[in-house]
Amino acid sequence: MLVSSGAVNAGMQRIGRSKRPDDLSLKQATAAIGQGILMKMYEKFFEEYNQVIAQILLTKDVIQDEIKSTNAKNTFETLIELGVIPIINENDCISTSEIAGYRFGDNDTLSATVTELVGADLLILLSDIEGLYTANPKNDPSAKLIPVVEEITPEIEALAGDAGTAMGTGGMTTKIIAAKIAKKAKAHTVIASSTDINVLRDILKGEEVGTWFKN
Repeated sequence: MLVSSGAVNAGMQRIGRSKRPDDLSLKQATAAIGQGILMKMYEKFFEEYNQVIAQILLTKDVIQDEIKSTNAKNTFETLIELGVIPIINENDCISTSEIAGYRFGDNDTLSATVTELVGADLLILLSDIEGLYTANPKNDPSAKLIPVVEEITPEIEALAGDAGTAMGTGGMTTKIIAAKIAKKAKAHTVIASSTDINVLRDILKGEEVGTWFKN
């Protein structure tokens, strides 16, 4: 299963807007435009491998409602049984920060929540860096990659920092939170770089790639 984003940006490009809209209705409209564009791109790429895909748009209230979450889980499981890859995105057309309880807020949390929902064994979070480091590798040349995390301790959480801080890596905090959600669901998590074209294959072969958070 693949969690994706970029609907708003794709929609903005399609209508010739360069600045991300502040107006809520315009954000929702560009998201609606962009969803079709994203799926068209995924259809094109997956079709080269004769792979069928499906789109699933989620809001947080779906996961929180027992009946809706069961329906979502059944849909995921049926798609997998059919050999179809679900492309998952937050439904930005209706999930907004103005509607309390509807938003996941980021793809890391969304992907971890789906991992928990379907009982997946492994969550892979692809980033612009190779994994969790002892310090921010963009600022500290002595920073070392941490290959395995047995337990997510306060010290491990502190390494993530926040975007803009001395050690923060602009999104590692949400990935640690996602790893905690996955661990609670008995799933492993791997944070790795998206720049390596073979990264998924190497992870599934069991090679030492990125940072592995044990379940």
